[in-house]
Amino acid sequence: MLSTVPSATPTRAALVSGLSRGDHGVLSSLRTHIVKTKDDEGVCRPLQRVSHVSVRSPYMTARAVRADEQGSSVEDAKTVQIISNVMNVVELEWQTIADEMRVRIAAAGEDVSEGEQELRHHVIKSIEMLQAGLLERDMEVRLMLLAALCGEHLLLLGPPGTAKSELSRRLSSLTGGVYFERLLTRFSVPEELFGPLSIKGLEQDEYTRKTDGYLPTAEVAFIDEIFKANSAILNALLTLLNERLFDNGAERLPVPLLCLVGASNELPESEELDALYDRFLIRKSVDQVSKGQLADLARLASGGMAPYASSDDHTTYLSLDDFKYTGARAIEAVDISDEMIDLLTELRNYLQDKCEPPIYVSDRRFMKAVNLMQVAAYADGRSHVSESDCLLLEYVMGNKPDDSEKVRRKVLDILASDIGMQQCELLFLGLFGRSCNALEQGDGEDIAAILNDCRNLNDILVSRLENVRESVELDFPHLKSSIWLSNANVNSAIQFLSPHAEENKSKLEDMVKETLILQNALANKVEGGILEKLLPKRFKQYQKGIADKA
Repeated sequence: MLSTVPSATPTRAALVSGLSRGDHGVLSSLRTHIVKTKDDEGVCRPLQRVSHVSVRSPYMTARAVRADEQGSSVEDAKTVQIISNVMNVVELEWQTIADEMRVRIAAAGEDVSEGEQELRHHVIKSIEMLQAGLLERDMEVRLMLLAALCGEHLLLLGPPGTAKSELSRRLSSLTGGVYFERLLTRFSVPEELFGPLSIKGLEQDEYTRKTDGYLPTAEVAFIDEIFKANSAILNALLTLLNERLFDNGAERLPVPLLCLVGASNELPESEELDALYDRFLIRKSVDQVSKGQLADLARLASGGMAPYASSDDHTTYLSLDDFKYTGARAIEAVDISDEMIDLLTELRNYLQDKCEPPIYVSDRRFMKAVNLMQVAAYADGRSHVSESDCLLLEYVMGNKPDDSEKVRRKVLDILASDIGMQQCELLFLGLFGRSCNALEQGDGEDIAAILNDCRNLNDILVSRLENVRESVELDFPHLKSSIWLSNANVNSAIQFLSPHAEENKSKLEDMVKETLILQNALANKVEGGILEKLLPKRFKQYQKGIADKA
């Protein structure tokens, strides 16, 4: 229908044959400079070149286009050179960062522990002493010791004959404090826990108890079948557990209780026991010895394995003062990062709003979980809460034994997703958008400010990358060196986190390189079009963001 050229002009074949081999590209360029036009009546007219050069013949048009293309080629060559220079500089900078990182990780591998501080050393020795002669009670021992250092209480749920009372007796031996133990029934009376009424007090019209040798004077206590407590016992027990106070007649007296270990074969059934259940910050299910360990259990019973023997020399172990004051010292000395706080808030929101059925986490439990993580870090010789401490939350946040796995899985999911890395990526996208605008407008002051922000972000990314690489290359040393996690817990966590860590490592390496590219582009004040070619993926994201806003 449309005639491409007037009949008086050479044919396209003649034009092509008259060009050299290297000029064939002119034809494609020619199409970008020529448009078809129609007059008002819709009649096709000769093609007009969109330029200030009039089209007199195809040969003149070709020469004009060739001249334009040569100018464009020079411009393209300049762009390629700028991109090449930037990428060469980035490669050198990245290599320097990677080499320095490799040296620091190698040095960290020589001593992956946080140092053998005195408290940490004593905790390790105490765990070894408490574990002696017990089978498959590794985590129970660690949680009991942690609860005592926090000044909190431990609930052990499981069948009879699973060493629940033995654990509490060993804790009492370790602390050297007064020990109290009772088995409750539905018919238990307050006198069994708090002491008999004072006859002399009654003679003087005073309702007081003789508490010596009973729960109000104990440092460590064990109460079996604790959910058999009736209402007559419950009120006094709640106050004693939470506020460490005991109402004896008209007086409210402080009690020295460090830790109460409660045991039960079943969960509480009535609502009035919910408050008592909530008083136990740490909850752990205790099972029978597995089939694979029955032979060792038989050897232990026959005397073939070394039984537990309490030590009379507590100078190398934890003192009573360690249990009394570690909690307060930890809160003062240990920092909890915004990232860890984000993990805690996301976990609680998930458990209460998205988990089926919902898992209620009281404000008191939430706050105490933070303090428990601080104590765990402090006793492990660290000044900050780490991911290893977060794994302890499975014993704190759940309400039922089945909840433990749900909490653990969510914690691992959050750790694997690396919220901090996602936030860094959002920051980078913001910097990229600002850079596009600043380079287009040539605002030198704004470019300098963005360059400074970009360098700060790069420092953060390098630090995060080093942590991830250390975890991958040294096989998660901070998990393995934690004094609070059993080998089974550590191995399970590493198995889950390893593939995600590899993926995060690759993403962080790319992001570090991208920030280096952006830094160099800003430092050289390249044109916006060059920045688009340097970071095409980010430019597409930037354009999409603008389109979404529009």
